[in-house]
Amino acid sequence: MTKRSVTHDTFVLERSYSASPARVFFALSDKQAKAKWFGGPDEWGQGKYEMDFRVGGREISSGGPKGGPVHTFVAVYQDIVPDERIIYTYDMHLDDKRISVSLATIELRPEGHGTRLVLTEQGAYLDGFDDPSVRMQGMEELLDALGRSLENTGVNA
Repeated sequence: MTKRSVTHDTFVLERSYSASPARVFFALSDKQAKAKWFGGPDEWGQGKYEMDFRVGGREISSGGPKGGPVHTFVAVYQDIVPDERIIYTYDMHLDDKRISVSLATIELRPEGHGTRLVLTEQGAYLDGFDDPSVRMQGMEELLDALGRSLENTGVNA
């Protein structure tokens, strides 16, 4: 029998980008723009990716190293305010095991000629399969990848 447990955690991450809130929002909300920075390590290759960016819409991303396990992100958008806020809930799975359920809020705030992004995530990490510190590190890496993507587009407005 599997021992059941839940660990709750909340973390807040902040980043400053030289791009406008509209440009950052586009990188978060456009399927092709987001696919450039959102996902696992390059060695995982291309997995499944779907995005229906609207309140009630779903985003699904899955992939993993050769030989497994398959990591799957399934999100539902709960609230969208263009250029200002995105709130979504999401499950993470390893193969067929749900490892966490989270609520994430992304706020975009004008900061000088750029944007201050504030991500607040509240997670329930299930049955010892996931760890809040690992999730926070993964989100930090994704926000850094978003920053690189914004720099590489050459568009700061």
